[in-house]
Amino acid sequence: QVQLVESGGGLVQAGGSLRLSCTASGRTFSSYRLAWLRQAPGKPRAFVAAISWNSGITYYLDSVKGRFTISSDNAKNTVYLQMNSLKPEDTAVYYCAARSVGDGRSVYLIATYSYWGQGTQVTVSS
Repeated sequence: QVQLVESGGGLVQAGGSLRLSCTASGRTFSSYRLAWLRQAPGKPRAFVAAISWNSGITYYLDSVKGRFTISSDNAKNTVYLQMNSLKPEDTAVYYCAARSVGDGRSVYLIATYSYWGQGTQVTVSS
């Protein structure tokens, strides 16, 4: 199993930046694809970004392209989400999640992620 712990959420004004961190422990990390997902109040969870631990290939939700960057530090077993030019509609609980890199289903499918962190709140004020 993989254990995931997020940090870095908070309150920021529109146009500001935050960096979220997700530290993983447990099994061999190169076997996993890590993702950030979010859940806004009253809405279902949504895909934000993903990265393959071994190849570094990244995927993004269209609305965050150019503003958010997902990256990994393999030596620290940590995945980051750098969020710039934040908007009030980015307000949500952000979750780190993981699934096997061998899973051939779309990375955008929330249900395919087997391991989840506890979430961290991001609030963007207007």
